[in-house]
Amino acid sequence: MEERPAALEDLGRLRILILSTAYPLRGGIAHFNALLARALASRHDVQTITFKRQYPAFLFPGRSQQEQDDQPPAPPAPQLMDSINPINWFAVGAAVRRLQPDLIIFKYWLPFFAPCFGTIARVAKHGTRTKSLVVCDNVVPHEHRPFDSMFTRYLFSATDFFIVQSRAVERDLIAFNPGAVYRYTPHPVYEIFGEAIPCDEARRLLGITASRVLLFFGYVRRYKGLHVLLDALARVLPGLEVLLLVVGEFYEDERPYRSQITALGLDSHVSLHARYVSNTEVSRYFSAADAVVLPYLSATQSGIAQIAYNFDVPAIASDVGGLAEVVQDGVTGFVVPPDDPEALAGAILRLYDPGMRELLIRNVAVEKHRYSWGSMVRAVEEMAGI
Repeated sequence: MEERPAALEDLGRLRILILSTAYPLRGGIAHFNALLARALASRHDVQTITFKRQYPAFLFPGRSQQEQDDQPPAPPAPQLMDSINPINWFAVGAAVRRLQPDLIIFKYWLPFFAPCFGTIARVAKHGTRTKSLVVCDNVVPHEHRPFDSMFTRYLFSATDFFIVQSRAVERDLIAFNPGAVYRYTPHPVYEIFGEAIPCDEARRLLGITASRVLLFFGYVRRYKGLHVLLDALARVLPGLEVLLLVVGEFYEDERPYRSQITALGLDSHVSLHARYVSNTEVSRYFSAADAVVLPYLSATQSGIAQIAYNFDVPAIASDVGGLAEVVQDGVTGFVVPPDDPEALAGAILRLYDPGMRELLIRNVAVEKHRYSWGSMVRAVEEMAGI
């Protein structure tokens, strides 16, 4: 059950240590942690520790785990943790215990990391007043593997407090750990990719001449539903010319998607950018897009919508997990049933009704202020003050 502590009079400066993926490692979670550290550092003393080995190479489907950007999101964090070496977990835990932080924060998205995080938490907290907090991207992962529940329970049993960022994850946490002490605060807007640029300029930089542009952004796996979006696009094109940008690494075989594109006659209407996009490029793609599309088959939440909101870009999303909490149907975008190309095509057509996109953009510009890093900081402080 969610408990609410008494109001805090004066927390003072907390010593906070974030243990998770972080620059020089790449990806959305590293970006989240950079922004979290920056927000917390305005009021507290914050350090970050990341992995020297995050995934064994054979388990990582992408091309590189390292950020390769001229404008990194944060100073490089010490790379100390090894996700698969138990001896390292005890050594890092002992090093953290010597620092005696008030609070350790783990950003958690995959049970694979639970043995590492859970061991470090136990060793670091032993004989100290240090508390641990887990920010949950997921409790139940998108793609289930053996030992998921056992690993997650191992970490959660060493955790004092939790933060969830969607009601879907809240429900999963309560079902998995009914006694969890937690706060719900929505996933903040990603502010790490700079400002929007004029749409015409963004399209010129990308070599786009189409007048209508949709964006699918992020790595590609089956549960992300790109195949559903391609089917929907084929239904849209007889009445409306649209270009779909698919931007992100394929974490599975590209060939079925390319075959689907050709079979549906979409070769001139889909532009594949099958690679990891640097931070400096992100604004171009979102600024060029009329809307971002999240046709997920399953989800708890998605940082992609928060990137879109940063650029005042509406979203079209499946009604799965917490996506409909962020994308308000008819207000900041459209919400459709999952795995329904016909409904998705209808939402795309509705986006281009006269005046509709302009209305959605105005609403996004107002709504995005709900998703502040200040709310996340207050949630962390409340947990630390219990």
